[in-house]
Amino acid sequence: MTEISNLYVPGDQAFLRQSDRGVHHEASFAGALSFMRRRYTRDLTGVDVAIMGVPFDLAVSDRSGTRMGPRAIRGASAHMAWQRPWPWVIDPYEALSIVDYGDCSFDSGRPEGVPDEITAAAAEVVQTGTALMSFGGDHFVTYPLLKAHVARHGPLSLIHFDAHTDTWADEPGRIDHGTMLWHAAREGLVDPSHSVQVGIRTHNDDTLGFNIIDAVEVHRTGPAAVAEKIRQIVGARKAYLTFDIDVLDPSAAPGTGTPVIGGLSTFQAQEILRSISGVNLVGMDLVEVAPAYDQSEITALAAAAITNDILCLYAAAHAARDGA
Repeated sequence: MTEISNLYVPGDQAFLRQSDRGVHHEASFAGALSFMRRRYTRDLTGVDVAIMGVPFDLAVSDRSGTRMGPRAIRGASAHMAWQRPWPWVIDPYEALSIVDYGDCSFDSGRPEGVPDEITAAAAEVVQTGTALMSFGGDHFVTYPLLKAHVARHGPLSLIHFDAHTDTWADEPGRIDHGTMLWHAAREGLVDPSHSVQVGIRTHNDDTLGFNIIDAVEVHRTGPAAVAEKIRQIVGARKAYLTFDIDVLDPSAAPGTGTPVIGGLSTFQAQEILRSISGVNLVGMDLVEVAPAYDQSEITALAAAAITNDILCLYAAAHAARDGA
């Protein structure tokens, strides 16, 4: 137990914890499923990072079900909510105040209004100076989330892990999880020349100027070389990281809507993330977990562990900004 003992109240830490820092051992099979047993709250006073679910899956091109993703990731996180993420030295739960903000609300019966509702919910967090870690939902949600972040930070570099580029041409205003980065690039939300897509293994001849490190390059050159390339492309620019769980091979993450064989192992993905520590991360999401297709919750478990790695990345960036 890493918190001061007099701040620890035995029981359900999602409601009873009296400090937003540190972790406690709590039965993984019981209690409210907040992410990593963080406190549920909408009060962002003094909060560094808010976890928000975006349970939207009306933009999928294949199998639906990612609306259940945020719940599954929270549930899987209970297995690891007892110590800092291995093998990181930095502990995001000691270094930062991290809370679970709950889920974004929207009217799925009015799908045309959902993008603006997601942007507004994210802006409520981001405009306070609190960073946002979002759980999808399908990958379309990255587009309205980016809008909220760009309104505060300006155009961003994108670090994008995925089996698909999600830059296929589309019509203005259309909702699709395979085209949202086409919209984002055309609207100037992201700078493709200083953005990178990792793990791609589907055809799309028009890259829109994004730098692509496909799955073959990851396998042949290894995580260290990939991480160095990401650093060179992104540099010190403000960056948004989006992690589509289908970047992992289906053997490691079967619970997703559009699985593609030949993907990254969980080790490769984690090692790349660990090796880009220091990138100027200002926002992040993890998407496309579809529990109905999962086996023994391994996809949700991978998503929860990778979220921990992403939060460690953010903690390192936060510390660097504070020291600047």
